[in-house]
Amino acid sequence: MDLSYTPEEEDFRARLREWLARTLPGLPPRPSPGDWPGRRAYDLGWQRRLYEAGYAGVHWDATPGVRLIFLEETEKAGAPYVGAGFVGLLHAGPTIAAEGTDAQRARWLPPILRGEEVWCQGFSEPDAGSDLAALRTRAWRDGDDYVVTGSKIWTSHAEVADWCELLVRTDPAAPKHRGITWLALPMDAPGITVRPLRTLAGPAEFAEVFLDEVRVPVANRVGDENDGWRVTLVTLSFERGTAFAGEVVACRRALAELAVEARKNGRWDDPALRRRLGRLNAEFRALWRLTQWNVSAAEASGGVPGAGGSVFKLRYSHARQELYDAAAEVLGPDCLDLDRPWTPDRLSSLAYTIAAGTSQVQHSIIAERILGLPKGR
Repeated sequence: MDLSYTPEEEDFRARLREWLARTLPGLPPRPSPGDWPGRRAYDLGWQRRLYEAGYAGVHWDATPGVRLIFLEETEKAGAPYVGAGFVGLLHAGPTIAAEGTDAQRARWLPPILRGEEVWCQGFSEPDAGSDLAALRTRAWRDGDDYVVTGSKIWTSHAEVADWCELLVRTDPAAPKHRGITWLALPMDAPGITVRPLRTLAGPAEFAEVFLDEVRVPVANRVGDENDGWRVTLVTLSFERGTAFAGEVVACRRALAELAVEARKNGRWDDPALRRRLGRLNAEFRALWRLTQWNVSAAEASGGVPGAGGSVFKLRYSHARQELYDAAAEVLGPDCLDLDRPWTPDRLSSLAYTIAAGTSQVQHSIIAERILGLPKGR
């Protein structure tokens, strides 16, 4: 597989750099981490700028090379990340594009691209985390609606979301993977209660969501009834295969900044630290190459990432934790100061071996779907 960039893609890079150089100085100040309404407005404002400049659909409609160049250049320039648009742009949107009807694509995709609506993810439950298919949130059919009762946890951006990609159990008598349905839930529907969760890192990015006989139109179902697990695997393949691509570039930038800080404070004199940073540099370079391969392979197979995304997610999660452990070593006692660079990142990195499927789940996927090993009993 050729991972080099074409002349047309390099031309895209030059035009994007020029646009970023013109646009970024005019952005308003970023809101504080805990101001989620402010962050929603800021993130959607950035998405609108991308849309007006013709860059909004780069995650969905561009070639693999253009997609990766966009991630490289925006991160290097310090441009805003997708932020509150994460679920819509990188999870729900690609899933609807792959699995939705023409009417669903027309209703939900343009507002995501224009920066008009925010999505959250309603997958995990108190008793269905790593074993996601054990979910118990119930939906039963009543005419043209589903009536949904249950609860979700770790729901990203729920307090500022317009829509939720929601997994429900529509056939409790079926085997657990076969009785699930994927719904688009309007977050202003009666019967929804959102309770923000505070994490070690501080801001309430996650929430609990309680659903008390919430009515969701059958027209909001993506895929067939009871076929939601297959649709969910499409969502998870995007989450594990391509959604973290921009973060690899961010980690490479943080690693370079760590080396500068270590030279300033004298910790660079420690040969063990230098070896550690050198190994991490090689690790993240390899992860970027793996990202290129995964994105190119997804394009060749119809746009949906495959099980190779689990290889990336498994190694990236641990590499990110190792990076910010190294940052703590560079900072010394200052690593306990939440106002210092890298300290909040170190705390949030602890969740990466759990979020989007635990490392143990990724090991199982790799063993069964790539190596062809038998399933454990």
